[in-house]
Amino acid sequence: MTATLSVPASRRRDGQDYLRVGAGPALTAMWAGAAAVVFLWWHDTPFVTGLDGWLTNAGRITGLLAGYLVVLLLALMARVPALERGVGTDRLARWHAMAGRYTVCISVAHTLLIIWGYSVTAHASVLNQTGSFLTSYPDVLMATVALGLLVLVGVVSARAARRRVSYETWHFIHLYTYLAIALAFSHQFATGADFMTNLPARVLWSAMYVVVAVLLVWFRLVRPVVQALRHQLRVVEVRRESADTVSVWMSGRHLERLGIEPGQFFRWRFLTRGRWWAANPYSLSAAPSGNLLRITVKHAGEHSRGLFSLEPGTRVLAEGPFGAFTAGRRTRRKVLLIGGGVGITPIRALFESLPGEPGDLTLAYRATSASDIVFRDELEWIARERGAKLFYLLGSRGTKRRTDPLNAANLERHVPGLREHDVYLCGPPGMTERAQAELRKAGVPRRRIHHESFTF
Repeated sequence: MTATLSVPASRRRDGQDYLRVGAGPALTAMWAGAAAVVFLWWHDTPFVTGLDGWLTNAGRITGLLAGYLVVLLLALMARVPALERGVGTDRLARWHAMAGRYTVCISVAHTLLIIWGYSVTAHASVLNQTGSFLTSYPDVLMATVALGLLVLVGVVSARAARRRVSYETWHFIHLYTYLAIALAFSHQFATGADFMTNLPARVLWSAMYVVVAVLLVWFRLVRPVVQALRHQLRVVEVRRESADTVSVWMSGRHLERLGIEPGQFFRWRFLTRGRWWAANPYSLSAAPSGNLLRITVKHAGEHSRGLFSLEPGTRVLAEGPFGAFTAGRRTRRKVLLIGGGVGITPIRALFESLPGEPGDLTLAYRATSASDIVFRDELEWIARERGAKLFYLLGSRGTKRRTDPLNAANLERHVPGLREHDVYLCGPPGMTERAQAELRKAGVPRRRIHHESFTF
C-alpha cells in the first residue's frame, strides 16, 4: 500500500473545543498549594524556642513541602490533556525536572534537620539518634528507603547521567518514584505532627494524593487502552526517507475524535516482540489525512532502529495527542519556522497546515549537509503550492557563532521584517539554544519564539 499526502491550507478540530490550562494559572495553583502547606505548619505551631525547636520545626516544614512536591511531580507528568495542550509537554517536563531537584534537596534537608533537632533534644550524638530512628521506628526505615530511591532517580536524571543512558533505561528507573512515594506516605501520618491530631488535615492531604493517583491511573493506563480499542491503529507502510531515517504510516478508525493538531506528538507503542513494553514520543511529520497518521524517526537508539523493520499490519497503541507546539501559539500573520535534525518533523507538519496567504510562511531548514535533508521534495512542493518561502542553512554544527548559518544577520537577510514574525523552533538542544539567542539579537520578542525540546 502506498500512502499519499493531502495538503490542506488549514486544519480544524472537528468543531470541538478543548479545555486548556495555561502556564500562568497552573503556576498560580502550584504556588497556592505550597502556601497552604506552609499555613498548615504555621497553624499548628504557636511558638518556637531553642535550637532544638528551630531545627525540628525547620524539619517539619521541609517534610511537608517534600510531601507536597512529590504529589506535584506526579501531577505534572499525569498527561492531563488540559495541561498538555495549554502549557505544553516540554515546559511541563522542565517544571517536573526542576521540582524533582527541589524535592530531592528538600527531602535530604528534612532528614538531616529532624535528626539534628532530635539529637539536640535528647543530648545524643547525630549517629546515635540516626540509629535510634532506624531501629525504633519502622516507618522511618521505610522513609529512608524512599529517600534513597528519590536520590537514585535524581542522580540518573542529572544532565551528565542522562547523556549516558537510553530513554528506556531512564524511564524504567523513574518508575521507582512511585515506590518511594508509597513507602513515604505512611511515615507522614505516623510521625507528622501536623497530621497525628488534625483530622481535617489528614483528610485533605489524603484527598490530594488520591486525586493525583486517579489522574495517573486514568490518563496513563485506562485512557490509552480505551483509545487503542476505539481507533484500532495499524502500520500500513514503512518508507525509508534516508539512510538513517524512516517514515511509518498508520491507519485507524475515527481519528478525528482525537482532536489532533499538527505539531503535536504521541507516545507510540508498537505491539511486537521486544517493543510492546516501550512507549516512545515521536511527533507527527504530516498533518492528519483522513484516517492516516505519519511519524518520521531518525536512527538514534535501539527503539528507533527497530522501527526500520516494522511489518505492515503491526498493531499500534498511541497515547496522545500531546504538546502545545501548535497553531494556537501564533500571534502574528507572518511566521518563520526553523527546524533541524529530528525537529523537522513537527515543523514540516506545521509548514503544511498553518493558515496563511502566499508570502506569510517561511521555513528555514538547518542541516549539516545537503545529504542530511529529509522531506526535500515534499517541502519544496508545499512551498510551491502555498506560495511559501523555503531555504536551507547548511554547515557544520561546530561552526563559530559569527559564521553559523543561524546567526542573526543571516536570518534577517533571508527573512525581511523578522522581528515582526512569530517563530516556531524545533531541533537539537544546542541548535535551539543558539537560535533563540540569535533571534533575540535580531529583535524578536521572547514571547513570540515558540520552541519545543526533544530532550527527556
